[in-house]
Amino acid sequence: MKVIVWPGTMIRATAEERSRLRPIGRNRERYGAMLAELEQLAVMADDAGLHGFGTTEHHLHTEGGESLPNALLFYAKLAARTRQLRFIPLSLVLPARDPIRTAEDLALFDQMYPGRIAACFARGYQTRWMQTLTQSDAIVSGPRDPHADAINREIFDEHLEVMLKAWTEDGFRYEGKHYQVPFPASGIAGWQALDWTREFGGDGEVDEAGLIRRVGVVPPPRSEPHPPVFVPYTLSEQTLDDAARRGFGVFIYDGRPQRFTPACERYRDQAREHGRDLALGEGVVAVRKIFLGDSFEEAMDIATNTAGFWFHRYFSRFGFAEANRTDRDDPKQMVRFSSDRECAERMFETKQLLAGTPDEVADQLADLQRCHADGKLEYLAWEFLTTGTYPVEEQQRQMDLFANQVLPRFA
Repeated sequence: MKVIVWPGTMIRATAEERSRLRPIGRNRERYGAMLAELEQLAVMADDAGLHGFGTTEHHLHTEGGESLPNALLFYAKLAARTRQLRFIPLSLVLPARDPIRTAEDLALFDQMYPGRIAACFARGYQTRWMQTLTQSDAIVSGPRDPHADAINREIFDEHLEVMLKAWTEDGFRYEGKHYQVPFPASGIAGWQALDWTREFGGDGEVDEAGLIRRVGVVPPPRSEPHPPVFVPYTLSEQTLDDAARRGFGVFIYDGRPQRFTPACERYRDQAREHGRDLALGEGVVAVRKIFLGDSFEEAMDIATNTAGFWFHRYFSRFGFAEANRTDRDDPKQMVRFSSDRECAERMFETKQLLAGTPDEVADQLADLQRCHADGKLEYLAWEFLTTGTYPVEEQQRQMDLFANQVLPRFA
């Protein structure tokens, strides 16, 4: 089982400091301290022999939570300080990005650090920064606006197709509803270096009439055909099916066995329909919050102060608590909690959160590794949420307990 450490990019502050220093996301010293803490964590993960390291892309978070807007730039520094970690941005939000520039950035990273970059692509759900960066209020994903969600998926699919062509073809043309390569797809007139491009450029870049009809993206990735690609899966079965068809891995957030296991089975079956003979759990990344202690009570206290705090007070507002729904919840209302502790306990109940002594967590992981069935999970994404809340010494303890007392059972 390959373990990917996925820390929250939260600026360290007490509730009083978060209020007194608002907007703390703009505090130079606190932001720099967060980056230094993340760098230490990446080195810890590398020393522990873990597989990967990832962070979330978000913008404009002045409140100081999820505050890293450019993962690839940050990873370039981390890669120089580590030996073997593979960096996986979780996720790059394609509808808010230019696909050619994103393909260039990932390929350049892969050239500088061969085999040490992968990509996870998402569609984007937060209106504040999605609308600002895209200059549109009609492409944010989610159930709030079905029309906008449909447009978002169209743009996501087009941008993804452009990126795959940019990585794998020496020259290509693409004419989509939302994106064209070159622009316009009918051809670019007035290219002053026609003879040079005809002699040294890619085949078909220039036609007989002197129009640029195809382009080639430089550099190509070092990995063939391209770095590994993942997508996150929460509710949309279309996302799961598309990932299986395209040969992408899939991050599955839901911890409930009655939903997690069928998702793994559907992904496997869809992959087989498209010529990929996968075993149950192969290509699957289970996303889980993990907290370790000398007792179950200590581990749950840490979980309450981290995952419980953030999900109760912030992430549940975006509907993420739906992954913790049980029969006790009102089907007409979004899932909400009365306290940080109740939130942590519910996430433990629905198996999105693992907690306890190393032996207890290892037992919980054993069931997950089988995909609650008869499979063998390939990846585990550890939502490492003690960053920004607990000191680096506690983060080191969590890492040591996991690497030395839990992971050996699954190596």
